[in-house]
Amino acid sequence: MLAETLAPSATYVHCDVSKEEEVENLVRSTVSRYGQLDIMFNNAGVLGNQSKNKSIINFDPEEFDKVMSVNVKGMALGIKHAARVMIPKGIGCIISTASVAGVMGGLGPHAYTASKHAIVGLTKNTACELGRYGIRVNCISPFGVATNMLVNAWKSGGGDDDDDDQGDEGIINFGLPYQEEVEKMEGFVRGLANLQGATLRAKDIAEAALYLASDESKYVSGHNLVVDGGVTPQKLHWFVTFYLVYCFP
Repeated sequence: MLAETLAPSATYVHCDVSKEEEVENLVRSTVSRYGQLDIMFNNAGVLGNQSKNKSIINFDPEEFDKVMSVNVKGMALGIKHAARVMIPKGIGCIISTASVAGVMGGLGPHAYTASKHAIVGLTKNTACELGRYGIRVNCISPFGVATNMLVNAWKSGGGDDDDDDQGDEGIINFGLPYQEEVEKMEGFVRGLANLQGATLRAKDIAEAALYLASDESKYVSGHNLVVDGGVTPQKLHWFVTFYLVYCFP
């Protein structure tokens, strides 16, 4: 377990972000153990079942609620309970993970895309409210990072994004090593990016979060930091949309 590797600097607390009592317990236990909460990084999210969200004419309200419960309600609860303990201190930093799917259309299922747009809006609105207390609120919008969730979805072309599709050996159950699928996904992302000579990885998003959490960004609030290799500014939207809607497995 990662927490055991990093101990005593890290503590694991089980938390279903869609349940308020668990988010509240997470914040309470953090303050109890470390004395205060300086930074809250809301990073939990789900892609949802692509087969139920690919076309709006097959809209599934239950699946939509599931995605919004984690991606939006979970973020709002994280901001709420972090703010409650940060306000008395007069300082704090709250970061949430959004997506380029919250900046432009055609990059994901409808429920996922709607949820990521909501995160960007929630970030800007709460930054307006909490700024008077010295609390900064920002979000990060990555392009495609070859995480387990995205690689499994990219390979399978549907189904839940649970870890059930990945075997005990770190191999996705499609007959190919997990690392090979990661490399394919990274190659696809590089092909769409405007910025050449670099590959987007989870570490890059971690570095973006560290920047927003640090004093280097002490005057940055209400900002959506887009980490996409120049995908969203370029006039390539039609190609990205066409590929993901019509060619996505």
